[in-house]
Amino acid sequence: MASALEGIKVLDLAGMGPAFLAATMLGDMGAEVIKINTPPGASSRGIGAGIEFIEGVDAPAFLDTLRNEKNIGLNLKSEAGKRIFRELAKTSDVIIESFRPGVMDRLGIGYAAISEINRGIIFCSISGYGQSGPYRDLPGHDANYAAMGGALGLIGHSEKEPPVLAQNIIADITTAVLQTVIGVLAALRARDRTGRGQRVDISMTDGVLFTLSAVPEVGEYLLKGTVPKRGQTLFGGSQPCYAVYETSDRGYISLGALEPHFWQNFCKAIGREDLIPLQYAPSPRKEEVFETLRTIFRSRPRDEWFDLLSRADVPVGKVLGIDEVFSDPHVRHRRMVMEVDHPRWGKAREIGFPIKFSETPCRVRIPAARIGDHTEEVLSTLGYSPEAIQKLRAEGAVC
Repeated sequence: MASALEGIKVLDLAGMGPAFLAATMLGDMGAEVIKINTPPGASSRGIGAGIEFIEGVDAPAFLDTLRNEKNIGLNLKSEAGKRIFRELAKTSDVIIESFRPGVMDRLGIGYAAISEINRGIIFCSISGYGQSGPYRDLPGHDANYAAMGGALGLIGHSEKEPPVLAQNIIADITTAVLQTVIGVLAALRARDRTGRGQRVDISMTDGVLFTLSAVPEVGEYLLKGTVPKRGQTLFGGSQPCYAVYETSDRGYISLGALEPHFWQNFCKAIGREDLIPLQYAPSPRKEEVFETLRTIFRSRPRDEWFDLLSRADVPVGKVLGIDEVFSDPHVRHRRMVMEVDHPRWGKAREIGFPIKFSETPCRVRIPAARIGDHTEEVLSTLGYSPEAIQKLRAEGAVC
């Protein structure tokens, strides 16, 4: 059975930040992805809390983020390395890179140079602040872009407490990954009509700001100038109908009864129909409702509340630990945990494919690879002999 992106060739220079997940998603959908690691050779780096990984190596932390990518080591500071890159770019459809703005141009392999030899290339550049603007050259990480994009300042219980960092890295995943994939697919569709490629400029800060479109209070600010405050937004838990409550077993349950009919279902299920008119009651009645619900939720364990409220057609969710998520029956049913045969790790569990296709399903064709695992295979397709490849290795152009 064919894959959705079969025949599309992607060069991935997105480094080891979560941005490289974009290329992984394209690979899961069937694209031929060649991950280019530069400079050649791996360096061990710690990323905190005792988590250690080796760049470009099939470490456990990255088994599901480096799959479906052929891996080569290419020194783009060498003339031979740049020559090989241009040869690969001639027959590629997409290039994804996450260097600081201007780096690819200084190497002589930026969009202008590559589009001269491949008119149809989709050249996607991912950066913290975009390819233009006063902040374009600043370094950063997810916390910085989430902060500058306005999201971080809204996450937390109150203005009296500091903002809370989101574990699922807002900017890297929401923008660098999803918007990159969307942008690349849209550019490929446009190329089908025009025959021309284009530059796709992904700013993680822009992407964070775009996600605020879903925050009602931000829309209110744009129209009326009322500045939203941390801990006082609807989706931030400022209303009793949309909040997280502790249960009797010290677990937590999330309640999402935003609509009046769901709130009515909830109030009936807990035997408190008197609360129905108070769904969005102003203070001090709001605080009274909060305290009432906190007391009620502490009367039963988490899973019992989930079963009871689910049966009553109430939007509710158990706050699951990571170990619980991966053993959850629904997650298992959706195949969001899958077992993959890996040449070095044996039967390896990985996070599954979030997008399901009825006719062109995603699949793992290549397990996570080490730097240089596919160098000979890739260079041989360009016509390099084993002797020529060995010479390039000796020169430090490839590994």
